Amino acid sequence: MSRVRDERGGAIVEFHLLGLLLLVPVVYILLTVLDVQRSSYGVTQAAREAGRLYVTTGDQHAARLAAEVALRDQGLDADAVSVVFSCSATPCYQPGAEITVVVDTDVALPLVPDVLAGSAHAHVPVSATHVAVVDRYRALQ
Repeated sequence: MSRVRDERGGAIVEFHLLGLLLLVPVVYILLTVLDVQRSSYGVTQAAREAGRLYVTTGDQHAARLAAEVALRDQGLDADAVSVVFSCSATPCYQPGAEITVVVDTDVALPLVPDVLAGSAHAHVPVSATHVAVVDRYRALQ
């Protein structure tokens, strides 16, 4: 005598199991992409603000502070970010000189265990460069 199994309700279980197995990686990828995008926007804004303030005031310290404000605005740790200024002329702050600001950081992937946090694969490098020109009539002011 053969017994026929009742399969009613089996599709719901399979749907939920497969849905969960597919949804978790999609959510993780979405979190990762959004975190990298947020960091990318933050370093781009920091480089832009630092460059603009430096060519306006000539004060490198104030320009670094402007970069830190832009980084904090995006939730980034300003201590983990490198801000480097370079000039096309000597002295640096003369009319027509180009000031290049490079902002670099590493974005940690979300939900990575502490054991793997030191791995090179647990971070995504993010960098931004901004070139600002000192106003050619700056000497007249």
